[in-house]
Amino acid sequence: MSSSPAPVARGSRLAVLVVLLCWTAVLFDGLDMFVYGSVLPHMLEQKALGITSGQAGDLGSYATFGMLVGALAAGTVADRIGRKKLMIACVALFSLASGLCAVANGVAVFGLGRTLAGIGLGGLLPTAISMVSDYAPRGRGALTIGLLMTAHHAGGILSAYVALWVVEPLGWRAAFWVCVVPLLFVPVLAKALPESLSFLVARGRTEQARALAARYDVEPPPAPSGRPAGGDLLDLFRGGAWIQTLLYWLASFGGLLLVYGVATWLPTLMRSEGYELGSALTFVVLFNLGGIVGMLVAGRASDRFGAPRISAIWFALTAAGVFLLSVRMPLTLTFTVVFLTGVFLNSAQTMIYATVSIRSAPAHRATAVGWTSGMGRFGAVFGPWLGGQLLAADKGDWGFTAFALAGVSSTVFIGIAALRGAKRPAAGSPEGKLLGAH
Repeated sequence: MSSSPAPVARGSRLAVLVVLLCWTAVLFDGLDMFVYGSVLPHMLEQKALGITSGQAGDLGSYATFGMLVGALAAGTVADRIGRKKLMIACVALFSLASGLCAVANGVAVFGLGRTLAGIGLGGLLPTAISMVSDYAPRGRGALTIGLLMTAHHAGGILSAYVALWVVEPLGWRAAFWVCVVPLLFVPVLAKALPESLSFLVARGRTEQARALAARYDVEPPPAPSGRPAGGDLLDLFRGGAWIQTLLYWLASFGGLLLVYGVATWLPTLMRSEGYELGSALTFVVLFNLGGIVGMLVAGRASDRFGAPRISAIWFALTAAGVFLLSVRMPLTLTFTVVFLTGVFLNSAQTMIYATVSIRSAPAHRATAVGWTSGMGRFGAVFGPWLGGQLLAADKGDWGFTAFALAGVSSTVFIGIAALRGAKRPAAGSPEGKLLGAH
């Protein structure tokens, strides 16, 4: 008798369940991250909390500094205590922190709220990427991660509409109250999200892994050979892996400087170019729609041609697009450039994460992605601050040029990583184990 395809179907349903739950969590992550940039023009116009352009850049950097802390800690913590627990904690943290922003009576309290939200936001993303990587169909790792990251940009689109529909009639505080709603999703995650099978096996909890696998009729991953793994940062530097690790970190720095610099200041920079608030927020929508399209296109292309190569090409195209935004163009052409810039920029950075996730051993995947994201957060901190300083000095046009140069630097670093990746290490070598060579 032929074997039944039912277990494969049930395994597929498990993958869909994990991706759907993680997608929803990342949607809320994107909403919380982008909402500040979407309401910032209104806050500056109304002089809310007495915020100046320079302080606005600082506040944007507070959130990204929190994300730096969250990302650096989350990978190691997730590989030690479990990815499910950490995802739940992160969603709860950034939701409650948004409530603190909503009731803030001064810049200091608001900044504290954004910093705490950033810790939750920074911890969620690498953990969710690691979760969906565990359950991704073979040969579709980059596409699955790209699909997950469409949620981040869907959240960005949602933030623009929150600014249009909520802020004007109710004020800026209402937008942050909307960002408290994800707290209701915490019980859903606690009940429905399974723990990572590879985490359970790597931590020696094989009986729990077998029980979970039996529940969904899937095969648990094999136990790792050699010493137990799980969240050791030194694994990223053993053998020749340190070169690739540093290249990914440097590329991530430039990429996140670009992503968060543009995300924070795009509406304000466009208003400084003479566009109305409605048009400026339309740019946010187009930018994030481009991000959704780009994630799906880049994911498929990366699974075929290699994520580092696609990331390098995408960063080069991003640099060109961002630079063009400093040139006054007809509105329709500007809309097109913003959309295409969103296509390339957002997915270029995500394909760095895809590369690291796919090439890392499952036992320390969250550590590798978390530290790549975390080191990149230094750029995410610097980007919003840089934009604020340029605007405060009445040199807003230089903002697009500075961000374009960051794109060029990421092109160089991830391009070198792509060239080095063309000579794959032996599967038995330390570097081969870390990069997933096979």
